[in-house]
Amino acid sequence: MVAAGTGEALPGRSVLRLARKTPFYNRCGAGKWVAAGRESEAAVVPLGPAGQHNLRGGKGRCFVHARVERPGSVSAGVTARSTLAAVRGDRVRALQHALYRAAKADPDRRFHALFDKIHRRDVLDRAWEDVRRNRGAAGIDRVSLADAEQYGVSRLLSELAVELREGRYRPLPARRVFIPKPGTDEQRPLSIPAVRDRIVQAAAKIVLEPVFEAGFLPCSFGFRPGRSAHDALQVLIDESWRGRRWVVETDIANCFSAIPHDRLMRAIEERVCDRAVLALIRTLLRAGVMEDGSLRRSASGTPQGGPLTPPAQ
Repeated sequence: MVAAGTGEALPGRSVLRLARKTPFYNRCGAGKWVAAGRESEAAVVPLGPAGQHNLRGGKGRCFVHARVERPGSVSAGVTARSTLAAVRGDRVRALQHALYRAAKADPDRRFHALFDKIHRRDVLDRAWEDVRRNRGAAGIDRVSLADAEQYGVSRLLSELAVELREGRYRPLPARRVFIPKPGTDEQRPLSIPAVRDRIVQAAAKIVLEPVFEAGFLPCSFGFRPGRSAHDALQVLIDESWRGRRWVVETDIANCFSAIPHDRLMRAIEERVCDRAVLALIRTLLRAGVMEDGSLRRSASGTPQGGPLTPPAQ
């Protein structure tokens, strides 16, 4: 029996019916597949006997490919200089590699110096690029991405860095809208943070994601870098070739709105003890949503629609 959960919609049943007729494919990052033996512009995972795909020698863009030799220590051959060279001088990626390796080497480590990384200018620059790439509508302040560019991206990021560094940053409530839920007549609540708040959330995600990614299990695919629903489907296809015949599909009702803030914070505190980071996350959780002109705050739930929502989930 195989159970797979990703938080994303998998292709229809017809794909699973054809699983035994489907040739074996090598899994690649960014939701791309290539026939086994071909090169990919995304991550390439070497395959061993019986489809084993956790061998050494793979390559990829994600920080999850950083190598750790043994528990409690990072490979002596991997220095800050070699890491920076491996990511072609990208200091943000080098930071993520370093955080991932440190978290992977010591599963019990609690990180106490992360906040200064969140308001680092290069991290904020990368966060802005991510927000702009994802596009999205304006928040309750009605400031769009185009408005932010007209105001001046460098000016906006400098102001955010100062506000974060001086402890003056306060997020606005998110704008609540409802979108159709595919396959049903229900409406899905979507919360749209202001552009400036999306930038801060994206910066926090850049720093925090490697720390928690190091502890995730290989069977988890939802909202993880270099993984997608297609990768989960490939696992089902692989298992069908090994004789498995059952797939269990489960879902958590109202998952985003049911997450208790106190338990979420306790889970985060297992790996993070930086008080400024914890205070920032609490502030983002308590910002609330604006719906029909009324501000709503709750002791549970993470607004679905912000950059920080997937790792929080």
